Amino acid sequence: MKKYLLLALAVIGFAGAYAQEKPVNWNFTAKKIADKTYEVHFTANITGNWHIYSQTVGVDGPVPTTFTYTKNPLLTVEGKPKEEGKLIKKKEEAWDGVVNYFEKTVNFVQIVKVKGAAKTNLAGKVEYMVCNDEKCLPPVEVPFNVNIGG
Repeated sequence: MKKYLLLALAVIGFAGAYAQEKPVNWNFTAKKIADKTYEVHFTANITGNWHIYSQTVGVDGPVPTTFTYTKNPLLTVEGKPKEEGKLIKKKEEAWDGVVNYFEKTVNFVQIVKVKGAAKTNLAGKVEYMVCNDEKCLPPVEVPFNVNIGG
């Protein structure tokens, strides 16, 4: 019984500590770039000495930043998001290789095309992982919903 109580307290303590650390703030916007074509910007602002991993990390281990979209028959998503920011490539012994990540800020830009003239939205989630020189936090999923068209 004591084991279960200690485990429960440890989980609650970890969850509380994790809730206090929010090293990434996301901003989601859309910009029309041509007729029925939009750029959706997923901007990550990273605080302190944390870093967020690229969509192509470079090694097995850290969780890459990934975008998952809710199906929308009014939209066509073109490829995967382009990364805009200062990409850092660094050999890290913890991951046994060279990893790709961003510090301070990174903007992921997804091109979408609207079918017709209807106002719609691009919804989904972004999953990412952050680390610093001392530790990594568990992967996090953040939902988004960006208005497009109209």
